[in-house]
Amino acid sequence: MKSQLVQQARRGEATEPGGPGRSRATQADRSARTRGALLESAARGLSRYGYGNLKLQQVARDAGYTRGALYHQFKDKQDLALAVCAWFRETYWQEVARFVEQEPEPVAALLTLARGHAVFCRRDVARVPIALRLEFSGQDHPVGREVERNYETLLTRCAHLIDAGREAGTIPPGRPTRTLALAFVGALEGTVIALAGQAPDDELLAAHAVAGVLGVPTSS
Repeated sequence: MKSQLVQQARRGEATEPGGPGRSRATQADRSARTRGALLESAARGLSRYGYGNLKLQQVARDAGYTRGALYHQFKDKQDLALAVCAWFRETYWQEVARFVEQEPEPVAALLTLARGHAVFCRRDVARVPIALRLEFSGQDHPVGREVERNYETLLTRCAHLIDAGREAGTIPPGRPTRTLALAFVGALEGTVIALAGQAPDDELLAAHAVAGVLGVPTSS
């Protein structure tokens, strides 16, 4: 029994309070909390000041950490911005996209996307993609490419749902699918930006805006 406990301890599997396994888990939790706080702070900074004007010392200070703690997690500003893009993608999936995927009917899924997107964009961090797309427009930069990749993922999701709706007869035929997907995203983002701070009208009218683009009733 003693030999088994020694082997567990060496693998970090000790179960006693304060054992090596518990210590490692606590350290990992602390590191994850630090990383999350820094990512949120960086996202706020990127949405307000853009990439070029982002100051890492300010990001660390706003998150409640030192610049050394930031450099322990991220090697430089580009690495931090790319991590924000990945974090944004995961957060958007958890708060919006996964609920869209649960809708079996394409029009209902698209309207769920519009409403969820509007609610998600009430947070400062939600403005990061728009700010970075504008800043890196026409430039070949790793952060700009990552932002465009996220944007293309949203367009592709919309296009697939539009095709499915047309096949089911719930979305009328008309303009090419990608054109309609671009108009859908444009109407959604434009409405949400114009109605920033005006809940619940932002959510309600975002759904109306995209329904108009699709040519479907909002009640769908």
